[in-house]
Amino acid sequence: MDFDNLHQILRSLYEQMMPLCEDMAGVAKGIAGLGALFYIAHRVWQSLARAEPIDVFPMLRPFAIGLCIMFFPSVVLGTINSIMSPVVQGTAKMLEAETLDMNRYREQKDKLEYEAMMRNPETAYLVSNEEFDKQLEELGWSPGDMVTMAGMYIERGMYNMKKGIRDFFREILELMFQAAALVIDTIRTFFLVVLAILGPIAFAISVWDGFQSTLTQWICRYIQVYLWLPVSDMFSTILAKIQVLMLQSDIERMQTDPNFSLDSSDGVYIVFLCIGIIGYFTIPTVAGWIIQAGGMGGYGRNVNQMAGRAGSMAGSVAGAAAGNVVGRAGKLLK
Repeated sequence: MDFDNLHQILRSLYEQMMPLCEDMAGVAKGIAGLGALFYIAHRVWQSLARAEPIDVFPMLRPFAIGLCIMFFPSVVLGTINSIMSPVVQGTAKMLEAETLDMNRYREQKDKLEYEAMMRNPETAYLVSNEEFDKQLEELGWSPGDMVTMAGMYIERGMYNMKKGIRDFFREILELMFQAAALVIDTIRTFFLVVLAILGPIAFAISVWDGFQSTLTQWICRYIQVYLWLPVSDMFSTILAKIQVLMLQSDIERMQTDPNFSLDSSDGVYIVFLCIGIIGYFTIPTVAGWIIQAGGMGGYGRNVNQMAGRAGSMAGSVAGAAAGNVVGRAGKLLK
């Protein structure tokens, strides 16, 4: 599954939904116009009642908001997106660089693992069909050779089964890892689309007395949700960097220690994936540290509960897969 393509679909969805802001602008103009009438009339009446000079500057606020509503997609959304876009592009480049390094080191590790297995005559037949056929041809048909041949088939079958289960389990966790990032991006896109479409209404309501904070709250929430993507890219960059360091450590140990076991390295990688799955759901909280926005507490609690469930699921799958491997290996040994 190409997750990058799914993320691109979410980007195009946001861009295609933006024209709907203009449909809401007509309704928002009426709300803002009525609010501006009461807003200006109230302040003029106060000044006349107190025999004070009329302060014109505060009365320009409804007209400024009205201009923002009329050109909402270009003036408001265009300005915010233009300011925040370099942040997104910078974190995306960081992630791309670390991902390329991770793939390069992973290929090098797989190559070293294959070469280490091929150097040892006792394990070469496990990874090479040619070596396996060669050792079978060297055996005869005596009872001792038949026992040896049966043992080779059993050991090769155990190795392939263990490797297959390990790869299958790793692919499941990697799929969950990518799905967690996609969940965050999908929710982010949904929130941005809703905030963008209903943004003119929020601006119109802010003209009315008592609802002035609606304008600042909308801007804070939009920027906070917009920051989910760069925070997610930074989190993925950190995870990729940790994987690069782990791969570098494994490569160095494979080059210097002939008795290095790859099973322990794979176990650490699986645990690391579980941590990463849970960590993705802390992204909204981290974005809230950058810019505060009210009304997001309920969603934060839901995300924390989802993270706990994802961690429990990943732990359950890890335990089940580990028990399955041990159980099947025990049966084959018997």
